[in-house]
Amino acid sequence: MEFKVSLGPQHPALHEAVSLRMTLEGEIIRDADLKLGYSHRGIEKLAEERTFTQNIYLTERICGICSHSHTTCFVQGVEQLMELIPARRGLYIRTLIAELERVHSHLLWLGVAGQEAGFESFFMYTWRDREVVMDILDWITGNRVHYAMNTFGGVRRDIDELQKKKILDSLDLLTKRTEYYLKIGANEPTFVGRLAGVGKLSREDAIALCAVGPTLRASGVPMDVRKDDPYAVYNEIPFEVCTADSCDVLGRAVVRVKELIQSYKMIEFLLKNLPDGPFKVKAPRKVKPNEVYSRYEAPRGENVHYIKSNGSDKPERLKVRAPTLANYTATIKMLKNGFIADIPLIFAAIDPCICCAERLVQLDNPRSGESKVLSFSQLRTMANDHYKKVNLLKKEAVWPF
Repeated sequence: MEFKVSLGPQHPALHEAVSLRMTLEGEIIRDADLKLGYSHRGIEKLAEERTFTQNIYLTERICGICSHSHTTCFVQGVEQLMELIPARRGLYIRTLIAELERVHSHLLWLGVAGQEAGFESFFMYTWRDREVVMDILDWITGNRVHYAMNTFGGVRRDIDELQKKKILDSLDLLTKRTEYYLKIGANEPTFVGRLAGVGKLSREDAIALCAVGPTLRASGVPMDVRKDDPYAVYNEIPFEVCTADSCDVLGRAVVRVKELIQSYKMIEFLLKNLPDGPFKVKAPRKVKPNEVYSRYEAPRGENVHYIKSNGSDKPERLKVRAPTLANYTATIKMLKNGFIADIPLIFAAIDPCICCAERLVQLDNPRSGESKVLSFSQLRTMANDHYKKVNLLKKEAVWPF
């Protein structure tokens, strides 16, 4: 007998609002569906009303964990539109922040994976080490989450010799601990037993469903934008694309741990080969009419920004395809024929950021057959009116439900 179960949009296993709808036969998932639209913030539309410079800080708010990923993807796209060559030292620092952010993101994910698998000690270990990376980011940028480091033509701040020494000293500690985590991931029987065989995604399915990032590489596909379509200074850095062939959640954990070790080596290379010279160059305010497709390998996978300019100081169009959105179709495949108890682990394995992937559903008026797009000011007025009505009901203690 089959029956349907909804997981979300509010659920203890979900930290953001999304609706998973399962068709179950006993404890086996026979079909799955995903519904978005609960956390849409309209950032793409907001970008059309702001200047290119203001949009650097707007795109940074697309995601907290991948804030540098989105600003770098946006900035390097606009630099192509400007026909601007960034300062080489600035590109090195930009890449350094990118790899530090990858370390921060992967350590966070490993902790979440440990928590979902019931390995609380692993969660505490990895999040303790994540604090080391966030302290490094704080030393360099002045912020632990939104770094506000990127600007057109380079970066906003330089780094000095003392900062370089602190980072290199911290790398030794992080490398030793990560090597220990790799042994745990490969040998700890309870942890391995909980992750192995869960959320299977074959190599053929991963390619056909356009999976990205560690989700794709854990199915044996060595695809990485940093290697396939190098940006910043990745064409100068020696590194390996990490893969696994187990095609399950365990493989996704192993890939991320391997990538941590590669990131430490890249960070060391960047610091020891940091070129002299300016860390930014002057950029024009207005951009010639054109369009660009910017790619970036975020910690979760390929991030894409499509930017169209019209000759003014504001973009005509900004379209963002975050890696979480690219992995949703593969997630549905991973859920099918799995157990209902594995849902949190399988869904967490893609390292989802719901707000990154949110899309607005446009509703048409069935009576008039018309549809319209509201401006930001209209939406704000509607929101203010709604909350005024809610506050009035609270004061009068009259609830409509």
